[in-house]
Amino acid sequence: MVASHPVQYMSPVFREMARDPHLDIQVAYCSMQGAREAKDPGFGVSVKWDVPLFDGYPWICIPNHSPHPGTERFWGLLNPGIWKILQGDRFDVAVSFTGYAYASFWILVAAAKWRGVPLLFGTDATSMQSRSQKQWKVFLKRLLLPQIFRLANTVIVPSSAGVEFVRTLGVPPERVVLTPYTVNNEWWIERSKRVDRAAVRGRWGIPENASIALFCAKLQSWKRPLDLLRAFAKADLVGAYLVYAGDGPLMHTLESECGSLGISDRVRFLGFVNQSGLPEVYRSADLLVLPSDYEPFGVVVNEAMLCGCAVAVSDRVGARHDLIRSGKTGFVFPCGNVDALAEILRGTLSNPLELADLSKAALKRMETWTIRDNVAGMVDAISRACSNHPIAGGEHPSELGEI
Repeated sequence: MVASHPVQYMSPVFREMARDPHLDIQVAYCSMQGAREAKDPGFGVSVKWDVPLFDGYPWICIPNHSPHPGTERFWGLLNPGIWKILQGDRFDVAVSFTGYAYASFWILVAAAKWRGVPLLFGTDATSMQSRSQKQWKVFLKRLLLPQIFRLANTVIVPSSAGVEFVRTLGVPPERVVLTPYTVNNEWWIERSKRVDRAAVRGRWGIPENASIALFCAKLQSWKRPLDLLRAFAKADLVGAYLVYAGDGPLMHTLESECGSLGISDRVRFLGFVNQSGLPEVYRSADLLVLPSDYEPFGVVVNEAMLCGCAVAVSDRVGARHDLIRSGKTGFVFPCGNVDALAEILRGTLSNPLELADLSKAALKRMETWTIRDNVAGMVDAISRACSNHPIAGGEHPSELGEI
């Protein structure tokens, strides 16, 4: 299993895979970004995740020979050692978590095809939309993606909308498998139960009985944090506060606009919050808002729901397809519609009983969107890949034993 770098969400998944009796995994990282303190270009600050990233599963780091290493560019991951590893060891399946936008992905594809090993990879995309909104990228996607995904024996996709999208690329349904985009549900629930909301709000300088809207993401243009700021000002709720957890290039713009809108006294900026600090942020807020115009999934939705925080997301957020029933487990509004978002803020932040009902329904929904479901999907995907791919001696496995 080749991954671009250690990700706080994937480590618990790898641990669960390592415990599964059907699987015998080896994780190979192409870089140590996130495990070693370095400036994150999205947050604009130095980041090193403060949760265990390597416990409970076998892993290696493959040397990266890129002259300009990083996960922001195609040649930023250049790991020729992938070829040597796949040719030298007896692997039944090769799985890529890197994405096709890195050179190392193509090294893995070439090595797997040369070695005759079934190949799994996927996408979190739900449409041809480009984050940069550049039409030439959309054109290239329409031209190339059908060819790229036909290289996989099985395509793994983290959302139901993604499954439908990949099928539109001409990939047969039997070769597309849902592996839900999950977090460690038990960890988030257990950590949120420890939170002293009054104490946290006291540190923020917010009254215990106030209502709080929360933005928790990088302060980037495509996350549209300004939409929430303007909707909050328009809602004009007495006793309500807005909290931003995150950092990025729009920080100063947001601070300046707070002053222009006359709401600086009711807005708090926490800056970057590391993983272990997030449960108290979600638990101490009332409504997470994710207004993004590009968000293939949005795992902050999982986290907030598990911590008992209601959610409202734009209709560009992929998680809405699987996790949100509008008015039941959260709210969905048209991307960029500040008036619609302001109306949601008015209706929910002034209604503690509705917020409590949303919190309970959100937790109930997450009972069937777990790491165990993700691993079950991966086992199914591997089984399918092996069943339609010849192995040494020209045989086909009749059932999944230990892979």
